[in-house]
Amino acid sequence: MVKKIYIAGKVRNELEREFLEKIEEICKDLGFKTFLPHREVGLARGIEDVEKIFEGDIKVGFKDVNIVVAVLDGFHVGAGTAWELGYAYAKGIPAIGIKTDENPEEGLEYLSAILLASMPIVRTIDELKKKLKNLV
Repeated sequence: MVKKIYIAGKVRNELEREFLEKIEEICKDLGFKTFLPHREVGLARGIEDVEKIFEGDIKVGFKDVNIVVAVLDGFHVGAGTAWELGYAYAKGIPAIGIKTDENPEEGLEYLSAILLASMPIVRTIDELKKKLKNLV
């Protein structure tokens, strides 16, 4: 059975979306199915989009998900990303974080003890590939 990966992360600018798409490509190359919220459902352009985003990202997107890969870069983790990680944890879905902009051990103030303790966090794309290969 092919495992499905939900790819979580900030989507507000083109660079953030491009990095998520790079992760998706790596996952697909390793044989995983993927769910990439901004591509599959779209972006919330206004308050009128929130129901569509929640329905598509969570109710549909999390269906049959086996793993979450979450981008944790930036000064703070995105609110949606943090929510998705908590939801995955509550459902017993393992997650892998990737934080390329600083050492996770130095990011306690920005990541929180809860995020740090809830999943392995890698620093590079190569480390992420290795973690994912072990799951294939």
